[in-house]
Amino acid sequence: MDEHKENIDGNGANVTVPSPKEEEKTNPCSRICPDGESASPVAPSQPNGDFSHPVYKEIALANGHINRMSKDELRLKLSELKLDTRGVKDVMKKRLKSHYKKQKLLQSAAEGGATDTYYDYICVVDFEATCEEDNPSDFLHEIIEFPMVLINTHTLQIVDSFQAYVKPELNPQLSDFCTNLTGIKQNVVDEAEPFPDVLRQVVAWLQERELGTKYKYAILTDGAWDMSKFLNIQCRISRIKYPQFAKKWINIRKSYGNFYKVPRTQTKLSTMLEKLGMKYEGRPHCGLDDSRNIAKIAIRMLQDGCQVRVNERIHGGQLLSVPSSAPVEGAPAPHNPRSRD
Repeated sequence: MDEHKENIDGNGANVTVPSPKEEEKTNPCSRICPDGESASPVAPSQPNGDFSHPVYKEIALANGHINRMSKDELRLKLSELKLDTRGVKDVMKKRLKSHYKKQKLLQSAAEGGATDTYYDYICVVDFEATCEEDNPSDFLHEIIEFPMVLINTHTLQIVDSFQAYVKPELNPQLSDFCTNLTGIKQNVVDEAEPFPDVLRQVVAWLQERELGTKYKYAILTDGAWDMSKFLNIQCRISRIKYPQFAKKWINIRKSYGNFYKVPRTQTKLSTMLEKLGMKYEGRPHCGLDDSRNIAKIAIRMLQDGCQVRVNERIHGGQLLSVPSSAPVEGAPAPHNPRSRD
């Protein structure tokens, strides 16, 4: 729901968005080590944030050599290493630097240094919601599609997915604009369950996969809107408390922008895919298809060496950044919705 999200955010959405400088301070991918690359959370055999270890000199020398390589040389080297050769020059440089950095840090870690801990799973969510062509500032968006795509961070594969449509309560009749944008027809939402019942299905799906109990996981979204706006509004409409497991998430736009060093204007879904040498697969603004394409980007970023971390949260209805100094924690085990009453 990329274009629609951009549109509603400019039409009076009650969301506090951090400035780019604040994002650099709080995003875990924005910490810079002396060689100009994103730093690992823990330096090998060194206190957190200390880059005096000799391995960083080796990484800096490798980065200098990579910076002087042409696009053809980069593609050839990536091919030799059996790495992905797609993407623009800057993406290929980042991929090659991350490969050498990861190899050096793993080698150093094997000699006694610390290693990084990833989430076991990342759960991608991209809601579709009711909308008008020109949303008034007080328009209350209701979730009409709840998709989830599960990434195994160890195998770097999409391993499962969930999709359910939702019956809107306040505006049960979808606008023509909404139907044309999302492809969701009126009879589909008419026959769907109300949001609290769908949320129970989501909780059961997460519980069956032992997320938050046996396995550490995190929610990932394309922007801040899904959780801070759509889910926040929906919970108020449905008179239920905001679910604890969705209070923190990974905003992939922030992670992508900081990792590949590009401005926020280049972090739309279609642009990220293009820069990484991939194409959108499926129907745009189908929540499940959007989620699958977002997952492809997340997998590529993990392959390229990005330390994907929770970077946003909601508190008291307000959107806040999660500082990079915060301990790395998975989302809590999901529980069925509780009434606000």
